[in-house]
Amino acid sequence: MKNYIKPIILFIAFFPFVGCDDFVDVAVPYSQLTGNLVFEDANTANAAIADIYSKLRDTGMLTGSSLGSAACLGLYADELVYYGANNENSLFIYNNTLLGNTAAVSQLWNQSYHQIYCANAIIEGCERSQTLSTANKNQFIGEAVFIRALIHFYLTNLYGDVPYIDATNYETNRLLPRMPVATVSASIIADLNRAIALLPENYLSADRVRPNRSTAIALLARVYLYKGDWAEAANAASAVLNNPIYVWENNIDKTFLKECKATIWQFIPKVAGNNTDEGALFILKSGPPTFAGLRPELFQSFGSNDLRKTRWIASVTDGKTTWYHANKYKQKSNTGTSVEYSIIFRLAEQYLIRAEARARQGELIGAKEDLNVVRKTAGLSNTTAVTADAIVAAVIQERRFELFTESGHRFFDLKRNGALDSVLPTVKPGWNSTDVLWPIPEKELLANPNLVQNLGY
Repeated sequence: MKNYIKPIILFIAFFPFVGCDDFVDVAVPYSQLTGNLVFEDANTANAAIADIYSKLRDTGMLTGSSLGSAACLGLYADELVYYGANNENSLFIYNNTLLGNTAAVSQLWNQSYHQIYCANAIIEGCERSQTLSTANKNQFIGEAVFIRALIHFYLTNLYGDVPYIDATNYETNRLLPRMPVATVSASIIADLNRAIALLPENYLSADRVRPNRSTAIALLARVYLYKGDWAEAANAASAVLNNPIYVWENNIDKTFLKECKATIWQFIPKVAGNNTDEGALFILKSGPPTFAGLRPELFQSFGSNDLRKTRWIASVTDGKTTWYHANKYKQKSNTGTSVEYSIIFRLAEQYLIRAEARARQGELIGAKEDLNVVRKTAGLSNTTAVTADAIVAAVIQERRFELFTESGHRFFDLKRNGALDSVLPTVKPGWNSTDVLWPIPEKELLANPNLVQNLGY
């Protein structure tokens, strides 16, 4: 947080936001636009918001690289086995030996708050603009408010109480205390409702790489689920599922293709012809793995007739040892024309949100119907669960099989259901109950006396 105090600089040619410290003592070149001018033109304002999506794709919580939530929380929970070098951040995550000075802890925190800063700069810039049309203002502010809510959602679920930053004023932000999770959640919900009111129903482009109104509603459904607000979670999920622009994909082999109509929001690759960072990271061509592989126990827990076991998991062997890897995305390298984008929200999660929320409210028939939509596509018969508790348990298990290696779902599911201490010690001997939260970065504690460390660190 503390580094982002100078005006945003926007290059005319390439439009990337740059680190503020780069211009602390340097005059702004004549060929650059300062912050206020960026938001006087729709093209430059649009480039500014598009740059945040590049940041989200390449750094922070949502990146598909080794320091994103898919990899980090897959290692932190019971999805992935780490095979890499002993001196890497990922080993500390895997062994639950994180400290406040661990680089990964600081990187995710700082990158997330930098992205929040950029979103706030866009909100403020658009609100001050005298020339942007109302439609453009609504679009850009709606997107930025959604991004702000999304990143705070991940921060509070990973670090617990965190500052909720909704402005760019450094003097205000640098001393903000940690706010209770309930307060952060209320601000997230308020931001999402604002985004829903501002964003259009239709996407800006056919590839769904910019969020629309339903994207914000999909996140709202997840937020309500985590809060235990079952009625609101079910209603929000229904609003997405009932939207005719989304079509359930019955062919499991097409779920992760860029054209899939069950995709709600996805990231376009950085380079034309590239595919996903997740595919590049997780797919193994030979063994032993140099980074990580799926836990054999996860592979074995799938039913033999579950198509996700045969279509979404693959293996390599050296003749003696077999290693498993996620194979949801099939492409590891450039294919000339991109065929897969990194999916952030998709319909399956919404069906499972509504199934769980309905079951917890006693709407058992509807809950089973939603659960069976996902099971049928996986080649499975209808659930045999009958009671509300059994259906909820079946949904949680289905989430494990459906959403593995996607954005930390498994870790967060174990956490919100109070199951971390019963599940993880059996596969992670170093697990402590205080590991439920990551440590606050040491440098942040030193810079801001109003921050306090989480228990156990």
